[in-house]
Amino acid sequence: MPEISVRGLEMPESPIRKLAPLAADAKKRGIKVYHLNIGQPDLPTPQCGLDALKKIDRKLLEYSPSQGYLSYREKLCDFYKKFNINVAPDDIIITAGGSEAVLYSFMACLNPGDEIIVPEPAYANYMAFAISAGAKIKTIATSIEEGFALPKVEKFEELINEKTRAIMICNPNNPTGYLYTRREMNQIRDLVKKYDLYLFSDEVYREYIYTGSPYISSMHLQGIENNTVLIDSVSKRYSECGIRIGALITKNEEIRKAVMKFCQARLSPPLIGQIVAEASLDAPESYYRDVYDEYVDRRKCLIDGLNRIPGVYSPIPMGAFYTVAKLPVDDSEKFCRWCLEEFSYEGETIMMAPASGFYTTPGAGYNQVRIAYVLKREDLQRALTVLQKALESYPGRVEED
Repeated sequence: MPEISVRGLEMPESPIRKLAPLAADAKKRGIKVYHLNIGQPDLPTPQCGLDALKKIDRKLLEYSPSQGYLSYREKLCDFYKKFNINVAPDDIIITAGGSEAVLYSFMACLNPGDEIIVPEPAYANYMAFAISAGAKIKTIATSIEEGFALPKVEKFEELINEKTRAIMICNPNNPTGYLYTRREMNQIRDLVKKYDLYLFSDEVYREYIYTGSPYISSMHLQGIENNTVLIDSVSKRYSECGIRIGALITKNEEIRKAVMKFCQARLSPPLIGQIVAEASLDAPESYYRDVYDEYVDRRKCLIDGLNRIPGVYSPIPMGAFYTVAKLPVDDSEKFCRWCLEEFSYEGETIMMAPASGFYTTPGAGYNQVRIAYVLKREDLQRALTVLQKALESYPGRVEED
């Protein structure tokens, strides 16, 4: 039999999804599983988006333009103005989810062997997209003790060499919920400008910021407009993960020309998804406010609850709907597997994402998990009870000195 490609062998498993078969088996045994592992919101999609889906009356489901429908891109420009992000329709390319936007950014801007600096822990699929493009992720460590704040400039410069081509950030961050400050964003801008790097900025969680501070987008950073690629998606904003609609946004015409070649090769972004996403832009302000308030309440419920469990620590996330928590366990992946395979409390268990999968540094995150607060408050409270009972029973529990 022919051998699998090196790329195929190097492609990492998703820390978010790889335990899914164990969860399915637990459910077959009659155990209720609280899914804290994946950023799949349970809040409703805007009614205007659902209505558009129901009212589709076409005799033909045709290809859309490779860059996405102009009407949708025009409406997106008005939406971004609310965040002081000023772009033209031609600056926007519609993609099959934010994932395709990241992949095409890498493919268009990086050569095989080029390096991307990414603060870790980081969204695990960045590594997969880099492998697909033949590029390499070089991580710069952040720590849970410091709330995952960005390291000093010197730490970045220690990694920069002739192969360094880009910096990638997620702001607000997945998996930590960290929000970069104005000072940190200016620090990144200065590095990008000094070394003439690309800045790939994943901003799909911008609607969920809990500090009251003004949001600092990569598009606000002056002097690096042609270096910046913004990644966006409707998945989290409108609870529309399944329609697979994202966007790649850049002022750099050469990047857009290169990206369009990949877009033309895959023909077009999803037709039905664009119809729903465009209609969802008409969601009333009350929709955004209600969703935001719900996440604020869930965040308080989860973080307060986690930090009341003996041996558990979570910093307070300032954005998105995730946190990385430290547990008193010998190995978080073993613990997560054990919860699904061997443990239940009153017929219930929990599923979390081992945080080691969000690091590339060997041994990092071994006792951490990423938790998504995408369940209603009552379910979060119950999941916290189940987690505490699991930690009390786990044979690999580790007590700190």
